[in-house]
Amino acid sequence: MKRRKFLKTAVSSVALISLPVSEVFASPQPKKTLPGKIKISLNAYSFNAPLTSGAMNLDDMLEYAAETGFEGVDITGYYFPGYPQAPTDEYIYHIKRKTFSLGLEICGTGVRNNFVQADATAREAEKKHVKEWILVASKLGAQTLRIFAGNASHDGYTREQALQWVIADIKECAEYAKQHGVVLAVQNHDDFLKTADQVEELLKAINSEWVGLMLDIGSYRTKADSFAEIEQTIKYAITWQIKEEMFVNGQVVKTDMDKIRKIIDASNFRGYLPIETLGAGDPKQKVDNMFKEVKKRFP
Repeated sequence: MKRRKFLKTAVSSVALISLPVSEVFASPQPKKTLPGKIKISLNAYSFNAPLTSGAMNLDDMLEYAAETGFEGVDITGYYFPGYPQAPTDEYIYHIKRKTFSLGLEICGTGVRNNFVQADATAREAEKKHVKEWILVASKLGAQTLRIFAGNASHDGYTREQALQWVIADIKECAEYAKQHGVVLAVQNHDDFLKTADQVEELLKAINSEWVGLMLDIGSYRTKADSFAEIEQTIKYAITWQIKEEMFVNGQVVKTDMDKIRKIIDASNFRGYLPIETLGAGDPKQKVDNMFKEVKKRFP
């Protein structure tokens, strides 16, 4: 190689090495909008009664999910032995290996928490709990950890004061989640978060790519048009709770899955739709029926 060409190549290489990683690998092209892609998963809460009573364990649930045709599972933390304590690594990796062997993906897990508390010490304990389960989610290979904002009641304090507690606490947890590759999924649960406006207010204030919405279609109950609220907040959705019933005009009605499909199709959502069935009846039969309803719309 001629001396001039060699020097030019060497200088270019040094310049490349000295650039920040983000610039070295940055694409000059704008991100493309990909078409929607849906996978169907099972939320473990559908088997709350048998899992709580001991009539079924997580291995049983995973085998049922694989046999039914689910692609993923959302394994709520309540059903791990010893909850709210984190399970042992041995058990975590047993579940991870079992899920892998069945051809399933762990799309998420979840905890109970309450950040709507004036007592800062109590909220510290809640954050500690969420962070412990961020580690569990990371070890499981789960994409998301479902959390709540907190209870609806904030006696003696304004909603704005309570909102600031929730924002600060979730922001802190989000920084920890970022370090472990887990996205926090805040669920609208008809608690502190009752409306689409309240969901937007919170998520805009948090403003983190490591926090999104678990869009619970059955928990918008305050306004007449719950479908409009789903449309309003679908842009924040990173996972779901697809339920067999919804509240429409203040009444409990069977979910119009065709309407849900149209809303999702229009959004180009990519990811899992976890099914969660509730109420009386054989959970296997209820889940099987719901799976067929959803699969028919998203084959």
